[in-house]
Amino acid sequence: MAAIRPRKDRDGVVIGYQVQVQRKGYPSQTKTFRSKADAQAWATIVESEMQRGVWRDRSESENTTLMEAFDRYAEEIIPSKKSGNREMGFLHQWQTRPIAKMFLASIRGKDVAAAMRNMESEGKSPNTIRLHLVLLSHLFTIARKEWGMESLNNPVELVRKPKLPRGRDRRLVGDEETRLLDACQTISPELASIVGIAIETAMRQGEIMGMTWNKVDLKRQTVTLEDTKNGEKRIVPLTTKATQILRDLPRNLDGKVWTYTDDGMRTSYKRACKRAGIKGLTFHDLRHEATSRLFEKGLALMQVSAITGHKNMQMLKRYNHLKPEDLVKLLNGG
Repeated sequence: MAAIRPRKDRDGVVIGYQVQVQRKGYPSQTKTFRSKADAQAWATIVESEMQRGVWRDRSESENTTLMEAFDRYAEEIIPSKKSGNREMGFLHQWQTRPIAKMFLASIRGKDVAAAMRNMESEGKSPNTIRLHLVLLSHLFTIARKEWGMESLNNPVELVRKPKLPRGRDRRLVGDEETRLLDACQTISPELASIVGIAIETAMRQGEIMGMTWNKVDLKRQTVTLEDTKNGEKRIVPLTTKATQILRDLPRNLDGKVWTYTDDGMRTSYKRACKRAGIKGLTFHDLRHEATSRLFEKGLALMQVSAITGHKNMQMLKRYNHLKPEDLVKLLNGG
C-alpha cells in the first residue's frame, strides 16, 4: 500500500508530499511531489504495474532532466556522428526551452507538441523542426537502449510531425547557365570552374569544396570522395567537360583543388546570381540540375544513384523529369 505524508517547512507550512510504495517482492519506491494529487497518481501507477508484474525501476529517468540527458548525449553520442556539428546546434536550442527542465519520465507528447508550436512561432521551417524532433527521438531511444531506462516512453512518437513542403525542382532555364557562368567568370575564374563541376558531376557542395588533387585521376576521369554525407566512399565519374575544367586548373601547394573556403564560395555564388539577374537558384539546385541531366541522358535509376550517392530511391525519383518526347526516343532506340 502507498503511504503519503506531507512535507512541511520550519513554520509548519506544507510544501509537498512524500509518497512511499511498498510491495512484497519489489524494492520500496519513494518520491516527492508538490501536490497530493500528483503523489496519489504516481502511487496508483506504480502499484498497478507491480500488481500486473510489469513494473520497472524508473528512478534514473525520473531524476534525470532533459537538459542533463542532452549533456550526456553530447559527450557520448554526438562525437561519433557525422552530423555532429549541426546536431550540437539543435541540442543547445533544446536546452534553452522550458521542456529541458522536465524529468525524462514526465515528458509527454503534449510537451513536445508545445515545443513544436514555439518553434513554428519563431519562424523555423517544417524541415528544421523535423530535424529537431529526430534528435530528441534519438536521445530517448539511446536512453532506453543504452542508459538503462528501459521503461521510458518516447513522447516524440505521439506527436504529429510537421508536413514537409514538396522538394525543390528548380532547374536552369533559358540562357541562365550561360549568364551564370559568365557572371562567375567575371568575379573569379575559379568560381566558374566550381559551378561547372557542380553542373557536370551532381556532387554536393561539401564534396566539391573538399576535393584534393591526390583523389583526382584525370587519366581515368574520376574523383574519389572519402568523406560523403552518408559516410560511404564514392567514386564519381567525370565527363569530358569536367575533366577539362580540372585539367586547366593550377595546382595548389596545399594539395586542395580550390583556394575558396565554403563561406567564401557561397558569398561569391550569391553575388554571381545577382549579377546575372538570376533569382531563386541555390547552389544545391545545381546538383538537382546535374542529376536531372543524367536521367535525360538515359541512365537508369541505380546508375544515377552510383554517381550522385543517393541512398533513398524514392527521393532520387523526383529528379527524374524526362520529357515525353525523350521517352519516345528511348523506346524507339533514338
